[in-house]
Amino acid sequence: MDKDTLLEAYTLMCTARAMAEIYDANRPITKYVHSTSRGHEAIQLAVGMQLGAEDYASPYYRDESMLLGMGMSPYELMLQLLAKAEDPFSGGRTYYSHPSLDREGFPRMPHQSSATGMQAIPATGMAHGIAYLESQGLIPKTERPVVVCSLGDGSVTEGEIAEAFQMAVLKKLPILYLIQDNDWGISATGSEMRAMDAYEYAAGFKGLQRMRVDGSDFQKSWTAVLQAIEYVREQRAPILLHAKVPLLGHHTSGVRKEWYRTEEDLKKHGQSDPLDKMYVQLVGLGISEKELQEIAEIENDKVAQQFKQAIQSPDPEPSTAMDHIYTPSGATREVGNRKPEGKEPVVMVDAALHAVDELMAKHPECIFYGQDVGLRLGGVFREAATLAAKYGENRVFNTPIQEAYIVGSTVGMSAVGVKPIVEIQFADYVWSGVNQLVCEITKSCYLSMGKYPVSSIIRIPIGAYGGGGPYHSGSIESTLLTLKGIKIAYPSNAADMKGLMKAAYYDGNPCIMLEHKGLYWSKNPGTELARCVEPDEEYILPFGKANSVLEASEEALENGESCVVITYGMGVYWALGAAKQFPGQVEVLDLRSLQPLDEEMIMDRVKAHGKCLVLTEEPLLNSFAESLAARIMQQCFTWLDAPVATLGALNVPAIPLNMGLEAEILPNADKVAKQLNTLLSY
Repeated sequence: MDKDTLLEAYTLMCTARAMAEIYDANRPITKYVHSTSRGHEAIQLAVGMQLGAEDYASPYYRDESMLLGMGMSPYELMLQLLAKAEDPFSGGRTYYSHPSLDREGFPRMPHQSSATGMQAIPATGMAHGIAYLESQGLIPKTERPVVVCSLGDGSVTEGEIAEAFQMAVLKKLPILYLIQDNDWGISATGSEMRAMDAYEYAAGFKGLQRMRVDGSDFQKSWTAVLQAIEYVREQRAPILLHAKVPLLGHHTSGVRKEWYRTEEDLKKHGQSDPLDKMYVQLVGLGISEKELQEIAEIENDKVAQQFKQAIQSPDPEPSTAMDHIYTPSGATREVGNRKPEGKEPVVMVDAALHAVDELMAKHPECIFYGQDVGLRLGGVFREAATLAAKYGENRVFNTPIQEAYIVGSTVGMSAVGVKPIVEIQFADYVWSGVNQLVCEITKSCYLSMGKYPVSSIIRIPIGAYGGGGPYHSGSIESTLLTLKGIKIAYPSNAADMKGLMKAAYYDGNPCIMLEHKGLYWSKNPGTELARCVEPDEEYILPFGKANSVLEASEEALENGESCVVITYGMGVYWALGAAKQFPGQVEVLDLRSLQPLDEEMIMDRVKAHGKCLVLTEEPLLNSFAESLAARIMQQCFTWLDAPVATLGALNVPAIPLNMGLEAEILPNADKVAKQLNTLLSY
């Protein structure tokens, strides 16, 4: 290797070492929990110094040296360490060495969470998106970007890593998995945590090339990284590089090494100090000890000055706490023709299919994937029928049974410019994907200061539909609504389905479409109005716009003899059925989207009637419906003529298979009518 590269690496090692030492010496100031790269510097610098501006990276929380190798300054990293306003990654919102960078001349790095190993799926999603764009000629052939996913060896025991590896080899994706193995996972050793290391584990994934390297030796690390990146760049296929490194610092500033490591262990790891090895190698190449000492002194002084500067940098303004929860929506107005003349009514499932078809025809960056949505079946509800035949298996494809990958990969897809529409087969199966939804998707826009909003649609068939049983009939909206940073639609008819699907695509934020299975085909008695004229291709229905599907008479309103039912999904049809027993006395308000919520219209209609019922299909206890009822009570108390009523399913853990038991548990028109009779009697 040329001496200039070696000296640059040595200089950056000195920088990283000085940073670790000054952080430890100023613990009252460096009060936020952080990790440093002590012991990992060589392999991290070998990666950071070789990545190009066309590449993508998902570092983890110990990768400060990798960031230095890319060209980040100590000052910039210290701004994040101290949670300062000018922190270039998150504006003081997240931990040290959790980058999110979109800067010219640097590898792109989407938001990185603190959940160990969680980055593997979004990173693989980036590689998946790149492979798709290349297959369609949507990025220049000369670029050939590489994705680097950096992981600690302990994280490879997690199930989501297996999902990432499986898709990487199945789809032959251009990604380098860098495994930094320091033989520790907080206080647990490798022998306690695993039956094999990551290199051995990866042998089970056919098509995943593997390499080992002494990650404490910079020259060996440089050569191994050079070979690994060249392999991915040329072969467009995945590789795993397992680097053995010492852990010379604390696990984190909050879990100090002296609490759980012996002197003997620390001494053993110290014998592999990358900085010491580099020093000996450079002296052997004729670099004087004096010159090396001067480099160390210069870096110590630089780090000290930049640390002082970072301390003096301003903290974030409290007024910015609510900034960047969402990126500004690209769908804020209702446009297009909702009721074109001369059109026959369509069922909801077809309106959804046509919306996706139109989006894919217009936008080559749009893709659709999930379980069984591909060519042979087109979805278990035929909601993707014809799409794979029309657009090919690069754009519409089946995934393995991997809800975490289906959900989490949309983060990476969005980061590289692909706009994914994905499907969870049933709401009851979403839970293994919620980890990615919570840690990655919901927080990405907020923690990256708007640099990386996740533009994706997650379709989830939901609700009971007659004998579906305990794992195909669940309602989950209350759980999803506890999460911030996502938008949630719940259409009740074909027109709303199409308009909301289009809005979700153009919104620019992560949007969940809750699609009631019992309304898909309008086969359930009383749901005939879910089938309606399909809007034209330009129709967009923004989120957060409720709709009055049945109005009460002016006479009933004036006489105080009316009420409003606030509901969504199947509840709309239960309410309409019940309202037949109270002609002119009931208004039915269809929320259409649950986040954002049309609070203005809700409160307006409650104030107009003085009586209201909040109706849901979910078990009522601790539900969204009860939360909304409490909000109505707070905001409309002086207008109310009766307590806010609520009705939902019985509080059972699951919907039974037997249809008689199912009917006993769920609301229906008769149960709603009984509640309305009580409410209207006030």
